[in-house]
Amino acid sequence: MLTSVRAYIGLGSNLADPVQQIAHALSALESVPQSQLVARSGLYRSAPLGPRDQPDYINAVVAIDTQLGAKALLHHLQNIEQRHGRVRDGERWGPRTLDLDLILYGDEISGDDELSLPHPRAHERAFVLIPLFEIAPEAKITGKGRVVDLLNYCQNQHVEVVDSAALSR
Repeated sequence: MLTSVRAYIGLGSNLADPVQQIAHALSALESVPQSQLVARSGLYRSAPLGPRDQPDYINAVVAIDTQLGAKALLHHLQNIEQRHGRVRDGERWGPRTLDLDLILYGDEISGDDELSLPHPRAHERAFVLIPLFEIAPEAKITGKGRVVDLLNYCQNQHVEVVDSAALSR
């Protein structure tokens, strides 16, 4: 029997009805093979990190138990992004229909051109830490610390709760 690993995935969108993009992504994540979606946060709005001439982002975090390897899971996430119109044109922090980031994959630490774990900037971003804390208050970002402690360093970042009932509209 294969062992499952708990992975955390950050979701973000700021184009083409972001709330619905997140809703559709949640449905797609439920269909990832050898995986089970076990928790999802509420929705949060945050200002873009990159160019300011783009809409705010809608963000969430999910927990998934998976028997897939980290890179196989990443490939499924990238496929979901593509199906939602994501174009990777090399622009960092630009607007996008859907962004799925593998934040944590168990306690795995890796860093290569394809995948860095844990996500290299997750510990600096309130829009990741707040929804992650919501679904996994005991979570730790390997090599960085406990999420609850890391939140103290992000207090100046404005993140607001979005009515999650919007997901069912």
